[in-house]
Amino acid sequence: MSLEPQSQDLDQTDWVVYVVTERLKRVSLNEEQTWKKRCVYRVPAFDADLNHKAYQPQVVSFGPYHHGEDHLRPMEEHKHRALLHFLERSKKPLRAFLESLREVARDLEECYDALGPKWKDGGGDGAAGRFLELMFTDGCFMLEILRTATRAVDDYAPDDPIFSNHGKLYIMQYIRRDMLMLENQLPMLVLDRLVAVESDGEKDIEFINRLILNFCSPSTSITRMGNCLHVLDVFRKSMLMKPKMKVQHELGNAGHDDGEEIIQSVTELNEAGILFKKSTTDSLEDISFSNGVLRLPVIVVDNTTESMFLNLLAFERFHIRAGREVTSYLFFMGTIIDDERDVMLLHARGIIQNAIGSDKEVAKLFKSLAKDGILEPDSSLYAVHKKVSNYCKMPLHKCRANLIHIYSSNLYVALSVMAAIFLFVLTIIQTVYSVLSYYQ
Repeated sequence: MSLEPQSQDLDQTDWVVYVVTERLKRVSLNEEQTWKKRCVYRVPAFDADLNHKAYQPQVVSFGPYHHGEDHLRPMEEHKHRALLHFLERSKKPLRAFLESLREVARDLEECYDALGPKWKDGGGDGAAGRFLELMFTDGCFMLEILRTATRAVDDYAPDDPIFSNHGKLYIMQYIRRDMLMLENQLPMLVLDRLVAVESDGEKDIEFINRLILNFCSPSTSITRMGNCLHVLDVFRKSMLMKPKMKVQHELGNAGHDDGEEIIQSVTELNEAGILFKKSTTDSLEDISFSNGVLRLPVIVVDNTTESMFLNLLAFERFHIRAGREVTSYLFFMGTIIDDERDVMLLHARGIIQNAIGSDKEVAKLFKSLAKDGILEPDSSLYAVHKKVSNYCKMPLHKCRANLIHIYSSNLYVALSVMAAIFLFVLTIIQTVYSVLSYYQ
């Protein structure tokens, strides 16, 4: 009787060993290469549900994540028209482009996090072919958008709903917004391959970078950026690039003990004698503090700012090699902006250009974007944070801030103090005059 259960247990154990072994065969131990290629990510539901529209394209899909969604279907027709224009202008056969993309199909698949079986090679029902077609169609459409918006091509009809001047005014702003969403990215490798075939290898990655910058950030004067992952990565790097300078981490004797100490708001810093001025560049890293002057880059806040920053934050959170510069900037700004008075002061200094009207909404936006952020001890902003904090702790500046804060909050008290000071000065003058008259 006791031998039968043992035999049964042995069969179950063998079966589990077999299943686990088969599963392990499909797991790659080359983890470094797997994570290194990944650059397009799904935003988790617990983040996306808080602001669904910030991560979901509203006009056009790029890549597999949102392809085929009902509200994006109307743009598919325009993608195919753009594809015909692209092929006719290139004078190259369709097969040449597809073969070039086929050579890197596996690399393109591995760029996407949690890519569904519908698109993966080996997924059946022509999955590999569908993925290749998607990369080609969306890549051509993206290149046409970038070129038409910057007047690089003009072979579309004057009344074209997308590529005409009318489309540039009313449609391109929404396409630009969708193009900067993390889930809506195409690997740069797609654009690189298409441009290489089209130009017979004469145009390099910097040509594509300039196309993207001219469309997403026309005022940027950056000439070289090197290899980038996708449009969002190009845009992010353009926000951080500035003339090379040595970063001074002047922490004094403070060390890293209170790195999470919250510095005061703009209004309170101003009361402590700190002046606010515009930085010499628009780089988000161009923030400095010296001789009581805090310099901040100019930032334009409009209806697309929240979506743009949320997607940049998500990219920095999921892509380990990206860095955390945007996260640090938003944390710093969220720390010094407490309410509409702070926004008003920065607006008066030309640092915040408010295009949404309400200073209160701008303050609320920065506070929400800074939530859960941190300053890393080795960042340049950490050093600025410490210097500002130490400046405010100096007795003279602390006393000045307290006096201004106390008396400016009560007009009656402030006027009384001013009157008392005035009378005191008059009394001194009268006394001096009386003494001089006596001796004369």
